[in-house]
Amino acid sequence: MEKKSKPKIKVLVLDLLKPHQPNIAEFGQALCEVKSVQNANLSVYAIDEKTESIKAVLEGTEIDFEEVKKKIEDFGAVVHSVDKAVVGAKKIIEAPSLPDHLSSK
Repeated sequence: MEKKSKPKIKVLVLDLLKPHQPNIAEFGQALCEVKSVQNANLSVYAIDEKTESIKAVLEGTEIDFEEVKKKIEDFGAVVHSVDKAVVGAKKIIEAPSLPDHLSSK
């Protein structure tokens, strides 16, 4: 029987905690060095004395999460959570709806 391959990860949104260095531009470039990552969009949303909290949106045709996680950890950063994943043959345009108590109306 033929083994079906796993659906491909197209987009990952990660919540990361990293040291101040490297800056997010250099960190983004490093993430794009991962063969499966084509684009990275990083935003700092909180700064502490020694760390920065970052929201990272990674895009590719077949993102290898384990490779991405290893690259992140190589820089002394950690993945707090995977906040969104787009998986399948095509990218999905619209975001899933949030429950009413979470949406800002």
